[in-house]
Amino acid sequence: MNLNKFNVEQFLRRTFKEPLDKISLQLYQKGVRANQVTLLGLLGSTLVAYLLAHGYLFIGGLLLALFSPMDAVDGALARLSGQTNRFGAFLDSFTDRYEELLVLTGLGYFFASQGNLNGVLLSFIAAMGSVMVSYARARAEALGFEAKVGILTRIERTVVMILGLLFGLPLIALGIIALLANFTAWQRFFHVREQAIKEENSRG
Repeated sequence: MNLNKFNVEQFLRRTFKEPLDKISLQLYQKGVRANQVTLLGLLGSTLVAYLLAHGYLFIGGLLLALFSPMDAVDGALARLSGQTNRFGAFLDSFTDRYEELLVLTGLGYFFASQGNLNGVLLSFIAAMGSVMVSYARARAEALGFEAKVGILTRIERTVVMILGLLFGLPLIALGIIALLANFTAWQRFFHVREQAIKEENSRG
């Protein structure tokens, strides 16, 4: 099985595109704009982190499931308003990183308060992998390479986290993210390395 070909993000976006577009249109007609939704998503993730830190894992999972689609809604709003721009894209990516790390920090705090060092360690490793996945793509694209491959991109990590929280299995969710997010980062590393080698050979 080619792990690079199965894209959960594309599947989810196709599946939920129509209802999310309808929601986006209704919000646009009420005067809501993309950056407002982006910042609301950040506020929502802050609330989720607070709930997780205090042990309200199921409620935190529900709210995470509620706020996560805003990442698609703000993009649709930007297109509807004709106000897609580089700063909006930067703000979206900027807050995405904070949102994910806030949730992992909330879980790390919860496990620390329980004296569960394994949970704390997994939270840190999951955060490390999540950062490296996004950094690998950003740095690669800045250098002219493509690095969108990988088994566990942000939307897949979010789905794993939501399921883990709703079913009371946060350690398993963290373990999956810690393992596969770092695996994805290295997938991107070798994908870029392959492109770099081809580029050097073509010069040569």
